Amino acid sequence: MRKMNVAKIALGAAGLAGASALGYQALNATPKLELDPARKTPVRVLVAGGGYIGLIAAQNLRRYYTPEQVQITVVDPRTYMTYQPFLPEAAGGNIEARHVVAPHRIALKGCELIVGSIENINHAQHQVTIRPETGEQHQGEVETYTREYDELIIGLGAQPRTLPIPGLADMALGFKQVEEAINLRNRVLTKIETASSTQDLAERERLLTFVFVGGGFAGIEAIGEVEDMARAAVKRIDNLDMDMLRFVMVEGARRILPELGEELGGYALEQLNSRGIEVKLNTFLNSCENGHIVLSNGEEFEADTLVWTAGVKANPVLADSDLPLDERDRVRANAALQVVDGETVVPGAWAAGDCAAVPDLTAPGNATCPPTAQHAVRQGKSLAQNLAAHLAGEPLSNYSHKNVGTVASLGLMKGVAEIMGVKLRGPMAWFAHRSYHMLAMPTWNRKARIVADWSMAMLFQREIVALGSLTSPRAAFRQAAEADAARRAQRSADKEPAKVISSPATPTQKERVEK
Repeated sequence: MRKMNVAKIALGAAGLAGASALGYQALNATPKLELDPARKTPVRVLVAGGGYIGLIAAQNLRRYYTPEQVQITVVDPRTYMTYQPFLPEAAGGNIEARHVVAPHRIALKGCELIVGSIENINHAQHQVTIRPETGEQHQGEVETYTREYDELIIGLGAQPRTLPIPGLADMALGFKQVEEAINLRNRVLTKIETASSTQDLAERERLLTFVFVGGGFAGIEAIGEVEDMARAAVKRIDNLDMDMLRFVMVEGARRILPELGEELGGYALEQLNSRGIEVKLNTFLNSCENGHIVLSNGEEFEADTLVWTAGVKANPVLADSDLPLDERDRVRANAALQVVDGETVVPGAWAAGDCAAVPDLTAPGNATCPPTAQHAVRQGKSLAQNLAAHLAGEPLSNYSHKNVGTVASLGLMKGVAEIMGVKLRGPMAWFAHRSYHMLAMPTWNRKARIVADWSMAMLFQREIVALGSLTSPRAAFRQAAEADAARRAQRSADKEPAKVISSPATPTQKERVEK
């Protein structure tokens, strides 16, 4: 039986690696196309968003046409794409945070990059309004400008979906961007160090209580990795014990990881419970004002850290556009990834990813593709192929992808997965999770760096240094400046001459400073 399971696992891993290798080979063998002679060149393609859809669509479209044929402009407030499935490992310190992002300048050669946010989409006029990013010291209103296009790719992605819960906006941390993963890591390690130095038992309990809301992939993987990291940190602190740490997962549904089914979801729940993680099912967060956590089951306690991973919503820019939307404010699209108004195709508009309602042809009824990285990566490539074919006057293909598997990490050497019908648990599932996402990570540069991070982590102990000042890098300088200002004000009040020499170089200067 054991040999059979190993064979199934090997077959699944081989199939996954083989499919990825074939996909990469096909991608690099992309033939060049000729534009429809009726088209005016260069065709102006504007990509709204530089995430999964934007980066992959622009990258693939560039392989079909030269810049002289098709001008591709990517607009995004960030200069990189964040590969979100690796955020939990970045928060846990297993991967360097810079390695979970793909820089646009490297990945999108031959494309124009605009660092800014799209404020409005007026598709009737084929133009967008862009608000450029500015420096911290910019004063006054930022001037926006418009940009016209011939073809629009909508890949604006999603934003955290929040609820009107008292204290949520003031206390909660998000978990969709690499900055948030870095912040969570530094915050948890800083709270542990602070707790080791306090004599107040109630304050120590508060500092060592960490609450995660949302039992989907993001929340479960985040709490699994961060709990692993926290326990590794506490092991090195003499006056703290493991049982002082408290991790709480709050989930409104009756189970976690519903995409994995009852069996694997139940296994994941058992694993979390065995590690002392409290999973509150059928429970909602009612309030978190000033760190006082109130749950719908009547339980109340104090916490200093709250992570919100309870769902996403389409980018709100779409609600103010003239594009057709569904009841969840996602752009309506057909199976060819063209924007549609009912059954009518909207010329010059394409959409995919989290912000698009794309029909799932492999599912019964009127189901749409779920907002997963697996679909986004494939939709980005399919969109580029269809847009390239459209520009050449060739027929389009429908996007159809049957889920090859689902993987989830529960921490170092722990995970659950189902790949091509084979259910995996423990280290093999964890390995499958890492393998799949490493292969899906854009650019070979980042793949190599991630593998190097994992290799170093196997040789050395986990890095548990907290760089909390990263979230407020000017705090130390500001504190020094305020202290000097207070001293100058005091001397002025005492009518003493101000000493302006900062570094005495001669005995006379030194004598003056010492006075």
